[in-house]
Amino acid sequence: MDFARTDDPAVQTQLDRLARLSVPDGRLGLDTIRQLLGRLGDPHHALPPVFHVAGTNGKGSTCAFLRAMLEADGKRVHVTTSPHLVRYNERIRLAGELISDAALAELLQEVLDAGEDLAPSFFEVTIAAAFLAFSRTPADACVIEVGLGGRFDATNVLTPEVLAACGIAALGIDHERFLLAPEDGTPDDPLSRIAFEKAGIAKPGVSLVTMHYPEGATLEVERAAARNGAPLSMQGRDWTLSTTPMGLHYADRHGEMVLPLPTMTGPHQTENAALAIAMLRHQDFVSVSRDAVAEGLRAARWPARFQRLAPSPLTGDRVIWLDGGHNRNAGEAIAAHLAAHHPGERMHVIIGMLANKDPRGLLDPLGSIAASVICVPVPGHESHPPASFGEGAVSRPDVKAALAALPDDGLPVLIAGSLYLAGNVLELTGELPD
Repeated sequence: MDFARTDDPAVQTQLDRLARLSVPDGRLGLDTIRQLLGRLGDPHHALPPVFHVAGTNGKGSTCAFLRAMLEADGKRVHVTTSPHLVRYNERIRLAGELISDAALAELLQEVLDAGEDLAPSFFEVTIAAAFLAFSRTPADACVIEVGLGGRFDATNVLTPEVLAACGIAALGIDHERFLLAPEDGTPDDPLSRIAFEKAGIAKPGVSLVTMHYPEGATLEVERAAARNGAPLSMQGRDWTLSTTPMGLHYADRHGEMVLPLPTMTGPHQTENAALAIAMLRHQDFVSVSRDAVAEGLRAARWPARFQRLAPSPLTGDRVIWLDGGHNRNAGEAIAAHLAAHHPGERMHVIIGMLANKDPRGLLDPLGSIAASVICVPVPGHESHPPASFGEGAVSRPDVKAALAALPDDGLPVLIAGSLYLAGNVLELTGELPD
């Protein structure tokens, strides 16, 4: 369960109601969210042009780039992403601002009251609340992140009438219990099955813009696009990306652009930024200038994605990186960045990971980079013990104790393994997402 806490008693009353929701094992489909939205007047049919983003890794960053580019062009943008890091309000951004506590309390009460007998999930209520708020507040565009998978995700009630473009970021193996559950008529190969699920967001007549994938995954995306009548634009075939000393070089049938590299850290962020650019350029509903795209690359921020923490009483002056990554793809992205910018450098790793995640997925790609591994619990969640991370891993009760236990050797620190852990760290350091 994705627990949420706040200091506002009116909001907390509704968050407590949310926390009591559960999904019966085996329930799939969009019937419940459609019934809930129907009782609310079908707000998802009255949204500004929507950019809908799926993917295993990078979809949140792609949403951040889309928002930054659109806002740099003077657009008012609604955004819903998940999970929140510190405050539930982070999930609903209205015309550029996080939803206020007062508005959130009223909104959640309205949605929860409407669906009390439907047994909706935490995420279904959240998405219904976001769509309801978006339909009532004027804006020029919406950026909507898929929560889990795509085909059966609550956001997938969106129809072609409101969609500007759909995008799929990087693919990887995650949420196996749900996304790889046996089902007739689905691919046997795990990554192809993931692609099948993500490509379930394809809609008739709506541009589907994707990264480059292995052959089997590519085939599933192509099949989904053809089956749904969605114009497909894939990296390497319909748009290309390269980096040069001058910056990011993007090209498609509309022309070429040389742009600044993203401010966000890591080579994978260049890929995410290019996907955002491609989504904007393969739709006809919202115009964004080249200068706004360039400014968006510089302005985009996405907390807990290889974020360097500022000095604080918790961190001191030590170089500490925070990343919410929890799977192999995330570990590979971190390792690639370190190899390119800090070759040969080692770091201490403080890791906390939910019990339903692969404990070696993040650590194995880091190889010999880890000078030590300290395991901490993820507050409020069942998490892996130190034995899951290898013989040398030790345990500490929390991040503060883990940092205090580190030797005074000047090595940097990576805190990773869970977005929930990352949120806890941001709360402790006072670097709250805004």
